[in-house]
Amino acid sequence: MLLTNVAGLFDKNGEVLTGLSTSQVDALIDDGTMYGGRLPKISCALDAVKSGVVSSHIIDGRVEHAVLLEIFTDVGVGTKISNHEDSE
Repeated sequence: MLLTNVAGLFDKNGEVLTGLSTSQVDALIDDGTMYGGRLPKISCALDAVKSGVVSSHIIDGRVEHAVLLEIFTDVGVGTKISNHEDSE
């Protein structure tokens, strides 16, 4: 789990992407949606999942109880990256 100062990963319209597969994240990097200062966090989460971690989460550490909300609610508060194509 990565705590940051943004709500998660965003699409080109600025909407938070709540669940992504590794192939979807790779596509977002390739098409330029994910760039710049976001890449170190994304790469870290992506590498963990590609190396066998079930899922990785990028969440906003400014949100009160963010870790608990991400783990124990269906909605969550950030972006989950997993190897499952149906992660959303």
